[in-house]
Amino acid sequence: MSRRTKAVKRTVPPDPRYDSQTVSKFISSLMYEGKKSTAERIFYSAMDLIEERTGQPGVTVFKQAVNNVKPALEVKSRRVGGASLQVPVEVRPERRAALAMRWVIDFARSRSEKTMQERLAAELILASKGEGNAIKKKEDTHRMAEANRAFAHYRW
Repeated sequence: MSRRTKAVKRTVPPDPRYDSQTVSKFISSLMYEGKKSTAERIFYSAMDLIEERTGQPGVTVFKQAVNNVKPALEVKSRRVGGASLQVPVEVRPERRAALAMRWVIDFARSRSEKTMQERLAAELILASKGEGNAIKKKEDTHRMAEANRAFAHYRW
């Protein structure tokens, strides 16, 4: 048992445009090398593109996309008798949101559109419809957990 005190959870200040903590966390994940203003510009431009393409408010498409990508289960390695087993575990709510945001950003970066705004907008639109690479990643994670359900009793 650790003797250290528990880390204090800091509250994330909401972003100025949508007054949302989720958006603020997403912008922080999108940021490279401390360039927050660049990350904000990319995100807000992507929201404008989404509104233009779908006719819906950009932030609702964003929230729908993040909710669609959130994984419920994942596998963690556990050493049992000299063998490493992939044990399925439930994902905590904070980690669920963090994984969803990370996957959307990673797959947006790997897309082929010209600017990051276009890539992010396209990935978010696809994720909100239940399509795209981020959704595929979630389904693969769930499939892996389902395949290893036999080891669920090794959960800790």
